[in-house]
Formats: sequence, structure tokens, C-alpha cells
Amino acid sequence: MKRLIPRTLLTPAVLAIAVISIVPLLITLYYSLVKFSLLAPGEHPFHGLENFYFFFTDGAFLPALHNTFVLMFSVMLITVLGGAALGLLINDAFPGRAIVRVLLISPFLVMPAVNSLMWKNMLLNPIYGLFAQVSRLFGQTPVDWLSEYPLLSIIMMVSWQWLPFACLIFMTALQSMDREQLEAAGMDGANYLQQLRYLYIPHLGRAVSVVLMIEMIFLLSVFAEIFTTTGGGPGFDTTTITFMIYQQALQSYDIGAASAGALFAVLLANIAAFFLMRVIGKNLAK
Repeated sequence: MKRLIPRTLLTPAVLAIAVISIVPLLITLYYSLVKFSLLAPGEHPFHGLENFYFFFTDGAFLPALHNTFVLMFSVMLITVLGGAALGLLINDAFPGRAIVRVLLISPFLVMPAVNSLMWKNMLLNPIYGLFAQVSRLFGQTPVDWLSEYPLLSIIMMVSWQWLPFACLIFMTALQSMDREQLEAAGMDGANYLQQLRYLYIPHLGRAVSVVLMIEMIFLLSVFAEIFTTTGGGPGFDTTTITFMIYQQALQSYDIGAASAGALFAVLLANIAAFFLMRVIGKNLAK
């Protein structure tokens, strides 16, 4: 009876999760095994693994896979280092700290499409953007970022939006540090760099693991910034796995190949989450 009651109470939640996640996954699996084109929606002949073969041998697949990993790891590196630095910078009390914290967190609340439009028109535009104005101020030729450095531009946009999230997690972690330990280290003659190495950085280990896990899962599905600014180009320079799935589904009308790519993306996300959960488990066990 003690086991039956909790399981009975959990049944509605389990069924809801099954309907929301498992059922669409099974439908995607079905579509990946049939020939399904929006140009001929009434015909669904069995196609076997042809959709997977078509997706993996597409000329955009390897560049998309490379761009996905470059984007993901670059953003994680920037946000972890920048978020930790900002968290340490505003950790101690100073006049106006509450206002500064609100301003630091606010970019995370901006919609991705609005964020990308702001970067595209207000910052990166080679004619009237802020970066172009600064370049002219120093006598330099403005750079057309979205044409010359498209992937770097996407990395800057996404990093700017995810940096507040990392900063918030690190600020919260720093608030739980043992102040007596810090005071004792200062009384023993430890300078700030020594405190940073032996106290602050080890304490932030769990927070770093949490930030990496959450960001990795979400960064695999970056889409709005690419769609709004570069459209996956020039060429395949900013095409990612997610954007490639969109192209197969809504530009080539091939739902079968897009479903095969979606299953690959789900597998990729689960593999990444599995390894990160093991890392987090080790950190929590310490």
C-alpha cells in the first residue's frame, strides 16, 4: 500500500509526460522511416533508412555539425568565463549593486528574435551600426560582420543573451560561500589571487557544471538568431543541425529527411546530457 499510493498519484504526471514527449517522438520515428513530402502529403510509402542516408550525405551535414559544435562550445566558454568574472566583480557590496544586477540579468529576458534584430541593425550594421561608428571614429574601415564573420556574429549574439544566465547562477553560488573561511584566509595573509584559486574557483565547480548542462541542451537548438540574420549563410557558414532540419522540412518540403535529422539531434542532445550528468554527479558527490 505504501508503494501503491505514491505510484497512483504519479500516474497522471507520467501519462502527461508520455503524451507530450514520447508520442511526438514516436511520430517522428514513423515519419523518418517513410517517404513523406509536403508536395505529396497523401502518399507515405515505406522508405527504410533512406531518409537517414539522405540527411547524413547532404553536403550541408558536415559543415552544420561543425558549426553546431563550434557555436555551442564557444558560447559555453564565453559565458562561463564571463559569467564567473561578472559574478566575482559584483559579489561584494557597493552603491547601486541591486540596479547593476538587474541590468546584468535583463538581456536574458529579451526574446531571441528581438536580440538578433537588435544586433543586426543597431550593432553590426556596416553603415549605421555602433561598431561601424566606432571604427570610423578611430579611422578604420567598418566591418560587415554578418558577411565576413557570420559564425562569430552568431556566437556574439547568443553569448550576450546567455551571459546573464551564467552570471545569475554564479552570483547565487557565491552567496553561499563561507564568509568566516574567507576572513580567515585574509587574516592568514592570502591575497585575492590565492583566494580565487583555492576558495572561489573550487566553490564554483558545481555551478559551472549546472551552467554547462543547461546551456549545452539549449544551444543545440539555436535557430532564431540564424534565421533572422544570416539565413544559414553565406554558403553553409552558419548552418547548424537545427537550421538544416528547418531547411529540409519547410524549404525542401521533405518531412522524412527532416524527421531523420530531428532524431539525430535528439540523440546528440541525450548523449551530451548523459556525459554532463555524470560530471555533475561527480561534483555533487564531493
